[in-house]
Amino acid sequence: MGKEKIEELKDQTQKWLREAEALVDQIPPAQLYAAIGVVLLTVFLFFITRLFKRTTSDTIVLTGLSGSGKTILFYELKDGLPHEGTVTSMEPNEGTFILPSERAKRKIKPVHVVDVPGHSRLRQKLEEFLPQAAAIVFVVDGVEFLPNCCAASEYLYDILTKATVVRKKIPVLLLWNKVDKVTAHSKEFIKKQLKKEIDKLRPSRTAVSNADISNEITLGTPGEPFSFSQCQNQIVVGEASGLTGETCQLEQFIRANVKR
Repeated sequence: MGKEKIEELKDQTQKWLREAEALVDQIPPAQLYAAIGVVLLTVFLFFITRLFKRTTSDTIVLTGLSGSGKTILFYELKDGLPHEGTVTSMEPNEGTFILPSERAKRKIKPVHVVDVPGHSRLRQKLEEFLPQAAAIVFVVDGVEFLPNCCAASEYLYDILTKATVVRKKIPVLLLWNKVDKVTAHSKEFIKKQLKKEIDKLRPSRTAVSNADISNEITLGTPGEPFSFSQCQNQIVVGEASGLTGETCQLEQFIRANVKR
């Protein structure tokens, strides 16, 4: 831009400023103060609204190992239709919608659901949604449980010892998925195995926690076998099948934690 253009722009800017000052001088002080007050109030309400949206606990977080079927469950809740095949997500899926069982009712509050990727390298995304979490759904593959038992237990341990989860006492639903399959393990068996694996993890994880002063959260009661009843937050169990559209217990848990 040449010097002449710059000077022209400066002159034009100064002209606009003088015109603005003249216009302001013509406004009665009472009206001017009222206008400033409206602007300041609008800005204040805007930031309060944004802050409220970030901190309100109204989100249901679906998580679990990759392949557990949580993304299919997400789309089942969102669309109200069973989904066939495997759906893999590498980015969080988010949606705000009426639950399928409530769509014929009136004046029902929609729910905000987030499906967090289960791949180990992507689980840090869970931290982004925990401050808004009203509840967490930990999905377990009822068919392929045994080969993934250790990995599922480690991930669940991490969730149950997160400071945000413990201090906010975020309820957790342990959801056994794919219960329609004849080869699926029972929820009693899966719950028992998870407790055993978590109990094995406690000594090493507690030692690491004690060495790290930034993480003071430990799991269970010292000197006693681990039980989910020892957790400070509520732990409940349920069953589902995204392939057949069986989400009754999942929807009941969601509605219990996101009021109408």
